[in-house]
Amino acid sequence: MRVLIATDAWYPQVNGVLRTLMALQRAARSLGVTVEFLSPEGFRTVPVPTYPGLRLAIPRRSRIARCIEEARPDAIHIATEGPIGHAVRAYCRRHGRPFTTSYTTRFPEYIAARVPVPEQWIYAVLRRFHAAATVTMVATPSLMSELGERGFNNLGMWTRGVDTALFRPDRAIAMEFPRPIFICVGRVAVEKNLDAFLSLDLPGSKVVIGTGPMEAELKSRFPDAKFLGQLENGTLASHLAAADVFVFPSRTDTFGIVQLEALASGVPIAAFPVTGPKDVIGVHPVGVLSEDLRAACLGALNISREACRAFALQYSWENSARQFIGHVRKVASADIRVANAAELTGQALG
Repeated sequence: MRVLIATDAWYPQVNGVLRTLMALQRAARSLGVTVEFLSPEGFRTVPVPTYPGLRLAIPRRSRIARCIEEARPDAIHIATEGPIGHAVRAYCRRHGRPFTTSYTTRFPEYIAARVPVPEQWIYAVLRRFHAAATVTMVATPSLMSELGERGFNNLGMWTRGVDTALFRPDRAIAMEFPRPIFICVGRVAVEKNLDAFLSLDLPGSKVVIGTGPMEAELKSRFPDAKFLGQLENGTLASHLAAADVFVFPSRTDTFGIVQLEALASGVPIAAFPVTGPKDVIGVHPVGVLSEDLRAACLGALNISREACRAFALQYSWENSARQFIGHVRKVASADIRVANAAELTGQALG
């Protein structure tokens, strides 16, 4: 089966959506499924207002149609609700082609944090966008429940995984900062709520990995914090494993795969008890969730690093890919459905 994924999140961005898609592509290949992408690459782009480091594609209808028809996919999945996602949705609707979507980003909260637009207005737009999908995939049970209460239908689970060969405790480097080291990894932007972490009265050192529009402001306000910029792959893994506690102050992430990467590195989590941390950590002894983030940070220092690693080993990108593939098979082309039916009939007769 060949799956075409439409995504507005693309290089040079580094975020959870893109990292999930790349991991999905690799895992799906091992399961005999080819994943290709219809991305902003090759389209004219414009900067996002209030976030010039991000750019959005301006796709032409004819170009989108040509890309889809040349790809000849058996199934189409729309990963983001941006211009690429809307253009592919419009193509599918015009041609009566079913498709799946995924809800990965809390755009209502992100937009409301920047401009005075009521969240319910944005949720109404997103509800309409996803209503046309055969399945809308979400990463956690609590997000599924929340979206169901907001009127979203046809929801299905698509959890996440972690590369435990890349993120592991023995990659740790010697970071020459006072201990304990409290680390946060992610986009340095208002929706990540970094103020809640950086303003804490904690012993040792506070370290931030990532870049974004609030970087200069936060460096000025919190001169004692260590800002290491954007790190990736092995460099990120080695710094993450060197920390004592991973602090996840976001209240808006739908999952936060970096939590699993921290746990795979043997680093316990400190976070607010909100969607994402509640689903990843729950009642498991690998982190502390509290509205008192300082207490959570200090409590996490007592958690076993071995327990964190053992917990992360339960998650695999292959299982994540199997969930995804199960959903997209529901919209596979007629030829694929006929072939699958013939195979099942042959097995029954055999």
